[in-house]
Formats: sequence, structure tokens, C-alpha cells
Amino acid sequence: MVLRQKNSTVSPEMIAIRALAFLAGREDDLLRFMSLSGADPSELRERAGDPAMLGAVLNHLLSDDALLAAFCSEAGLTPQDVHHARYRLVGE
Repeated sequence: MVLRQKNSTVSPEMIAIRALAFLAGREDDLLRFMSLSGADPSELRERAGDPAMLGAVLNHLLSDDALLAAFCSEAGLTPQDVHHARYRLVGE
């Protein structure tokens, strides 16, 4: 039997890393993120643990309702989980 961890105990960093992996699996969405953020593939790899980059990934998801819904569905999260993770990473 596998026990699922409650989303409230998932760190904001883990949510953002999962979001980055989600984008990496969707070439068009990843290219759009890179175009809008100005990041290239090597910068994404180098800064994958940087709160500012992770916040940018979550901001990107939060700016597109369809993309956010697809991520939440795949990750078993709610949009509120993503909002809270973004806030805990970058504030504001």
C-alpha cells in the first residue's frame, strides 16, 4: 500500500521543481517559458534550485489557466497549492 503525502507538506521548492519537470515534458510550453523568461536550457539546469527561477516557473504556470490546470491535474495539486508555493518562494 502506498501512502500519498499530503500536499500541504510538500515544500514549495518541490512543487516548483515538479512544475519545471512538467514544462520540460511539454516542448512548446517549455520553449514559450524560455522565450518569455530569457532563460536558455543551460541556465535552467544551472538555476533549477534557485528560488527566483523556481518562482518564475510558478509565475509562468499561474499566468496560463489551461497550463495551470494541466499541471495540477498531473501533479495532484490544486491551483491554491501552486499560489501558496509561489508566495513562499518569492513573497509579494
